[in-house]
Amino acid sequence: MSRFIEFSGGDVEAYLQAQERKDMLRFITCGSVDDGKSTLIGRLLYESKMLFEDQLSALEADSKKLGTQGGNLDFALLVDGLAAEREQGITIDVAYRAFTTARRKFIVADTPGHEQYTRNMATGASTAELAIILIDARKGVLTQTRRHTYICTLLGIRKLVVCVNKMDLVNYSRETFEKIEADYRAFAKSVGAGDITVIPASALVGDNIIDRSARMPWYQGPTLMAHLETVPVGEDLRDLPFRMPVQWVSRPNQNFRGFAGTIASGMVRPGDALKVLPSGRQSTVTRIVTADGDLTAGIPDQAVTITLADEIDVSRGDVLCAAGEPVEVSDQFEVQVLWMGDQEMLPGRPYIIKAGSKTITGTLDKLKYKVNVNTMEHVAASTLTLNEIAVCALELDASIAFAPYEQNRALGSFIIIDRFTNATVGMGLIHFALRRAANIHWQATDVNKDSRGRLLKQKPAVLWFTGLSGAGKSTIANLVEKKLHADGHLTYLLDGDNVRHGLNRDLGFTDADRVENIRRVSEVARLMADAGLIVLVSFISPFRAERLMARERIGDGEFVEVFVDTSLAEAEKRDVKGLYAKARRGELKNFTGISSPYEAPENPEVRIDTARASAADAAGEIVTYLKRTGRL
Repeated sequence: MSRFIEFSGGDVEAYLQAQERKDMLRFITCGSVDDGKSTLIGRLLYESKMLFEDQLSALEADSKKLGTQGGNLDFALLVDGLAAEREQGITIDVAYRAFTTARRKFIVADTPGHEQYTRNMATGASTAELAIILIDARKGVLTQTRRHTYICTLLGIRKLVVCVNKMDLVNYSRETFEKIEADYRAFAKSVGAGDITVIPASALVGDNIIDRSARMPWYQGPTLMAHLETVPVGEDLRDLPFRMPVQWVSRPNQNFRGFAGTIASGMVRPGDALKVLPSGRQSTVTRIVTADGDLTAGIPDQAVTITLADEIDVSRGDVLCAAGEPVEVSDQFEVQVLWMGDQEMLPGRPYIIKAGSKTITGTLDKLKYKVNVNTMEHVAASTLTLNEIAVCALELDASIAFAPYEQNRALGSFIIIDRFTNATVGMGLIHFALRRAANIHWQATDVNKDSRGRLLKQKPAVLWFTGLSGAGKSTIANLVEKKLHADGHLTYLLDGDNVRHGLNRDLGFTDADRVENIRRVSEVARLMADAGLIVLVSFISPFRAERLMARERIGDGEFVEVFVDTSLAEAEKRDVKGLYAKARRGELKNFTGISSPYEAPENPEVRIDTARASAADAAGEIVTYLKRTGRL
């Protein structure tokens, strides 16, 4: 590698020591499709002479075979590694590359420009300190340019370099460049973007990348490489209070118990007093352990294992922090969310929330507003689709230690995971804790559910009847209630149609409204079960996620899922209300089984096959199950 020889002068040890003393800049390239991001990175790698001879040979061969430059070097091929990327000429995945110059080390993330892969762009931006936003000089500022700028700003990237690329294709027009610069700066001001440098360039030809271009004498600013080598970087995290999320409790033997993690901010030394949150327990540091031995001090970004003087309960997901400056604890927040899922976000649906090393169930509440990335207008919305950004409330099933994202990236961010597919469907940033979360507590009472159940001589339970419209849920539930009532049990039947006359009269039949419908009903059923009743709930409840939510809210020991299994064809034959016929004609939107899916239970406690059992037989089977399991 010629650059190594140039830097080292043949002295390997001196070269390595020099590398250790260099600071590092992490940056990303982003922008719209085909703005030249991969070509730009390839040019930087090539010009910094960080390619081995076999890489150069492969680049020459691939350029002839796959390139788009008529036999000239196609620098994008250095980064576009996936076959699909090379075939389509676009970036799909995030490609990380490291290189170095005489002045600084770099890690660059080449992120995709296609709207479909915005989630990958956000991933690359999450650890970057600077962003290069490319704009095709022929196209100007596009929607994806604005979206990526907004995401960079959201994620705390304060230094933006706008590279107006492909200036060779507009004859190096100063007028074109200045118009694009004015348009971009006007938008950047509206989103609160900070330090902005705008550079006219051609990544393909090399204009203003490493050397100043003679073709644009009117531009007097720095070249791209000169700016990257000199821009101030590195927030001094040492001056902030100490915070370390616990990633692992290390217990290799009975004589050692330590708490491993990466220091997010601040410094820690043996003897320091630390507080464990959310529990609030306190102790002092005895050792700071690493693979290379104990440290006298731990600094940000170091992976360490901390031992404490006291045997206190510390678990994965807890946060160790300076005792005198602890972080906040809450279970409800105002958050900003970027939705990355192909399926829309449904307020009230439970998702897995992963905040640092803490994994917990949570729900996103009704949206405060979503953001139009073109105008920055706040728009009313009830749900989110792919790549949309919104502010909403997040409610977790338990409290977590946190800091607002603008204060601490590690403690103020989270990802959203679908509970059934395990796909990451969103990311979010915490703004602040909602005040009501700290002021609202469950009021303890002396008369509890068990005592109410004993008075009624029954065990509280919720029988959740689910199935297609026309399956026979209400008929069977009604017969079950009559049998229980005849045996002296106190019951209540919540029927889907009846509830929509009052409690849920404001809800329609969209997926979002169906989720809210079940959320409300599950809360009512839980309160009724707390009163000691046997509650029968007869709802289509088409989605597994919401039935699981109801089970978790009510309690697995009291929740009995009854799947009234009827084929769609049979349900249509029983269509006494004429609903299926209307749905087939397109007169009813979002009708389960026709234009909206029904997700059948996988492991219900009771399955009723209505093709084989009459309603009376089905009711008898359910009552028998309740007796056999000790609920009656």
